[in-house]
Amino acid sequence: MKKTLRRLAPVALVLVALATLSFMAKDGITLRLKPQQGKTYTITSKANMMMMMEVQGQTMNQTQNMEYRQSFTAKDVTAKDVQFETKIEALKMSISQMGMKLEYDSEHPEKTSPMLAGQTKEMDEAINKTGTIKYDVMGHVIDSLDLEMSQLGGVIIQLPEKELSVGSTWNVDKSQSVSGSEMNVHYTYTVTSISKKSVDLTVTGNVTGKGAEEITGSYNGTASINAQQGFITKCNLKSNLSMTLSQQGLSIPVTMVGTTTIDVN
Repeated sequence: MKKTLRRLAPVALVLVALATLSFMAKDGITLRLKPQQGKTYTITSKANMMMMMEVQGQTMNQTQNMEYRQSFTAKDVTAKDVQFETKIEALKMSISQMGMKLEYDSEHPEKTSPMLAGQTKEMDEAINKTGTIKYDVMGHVIDSLDLEMSQLGGVIIQLPEKELSVGSTWNVDKSQSVSGSEMNVHYTYTVTSISKKSVDLTVTGNVTGKGAEEITGSYNGTASINAQQGFITKCNLKSNLSMTLSQQGLSIPVTMVGTTTIDVN
């Protein structure tokens, strides 16, 4: 019996290896946005950024930390499109510069710095304000009454028409207005693994911008898309951006290095 088991052991290892290869080389997958009707999902987002400015030969550092919690509910799901209802439930922010720290906390107003009194109206009004946004099943926005500071665009991305397999790539271009400048990001998503639950990706992004502030830089990181429902459930991105501010006749070089994490439950 022991000899038989010894002979079978190598065979078992080969079978395990073949099964693993079969799983990794499984048939491709076609991603479509198909959330569960009536279900509410919660986005938890954290962003940390270090900003370095050169002002008249002196270097000034500023640290920014932000935390969001946002819910989105699939109110109407059809074969062609999905309408979501969404709201920002909580926002927390801290800014540190030259030994001074400013804080904002929507859930604990007593922690908000007195120096910010009268300057947080926009953030206060955004909390718990309901917005709606409609996407087609490919992740394109059809109609939007979305919220300021919404993180939904980091969770629902444009999906490729083609079937995906390990090694497949697709590109997405996004643009956003930032302080009077137009910032454009060219994203490339590459499939690293596929399972029944998720499609795992590497993410790279090339940033360019024109306007009052010349912005250049890059993003890189990883993400996971729910294989059945077609939206991002986890994302970790690192950013490295450079820009030039013009203030009172001075050109101020600015470098920003940061990380962003997104989790959806």
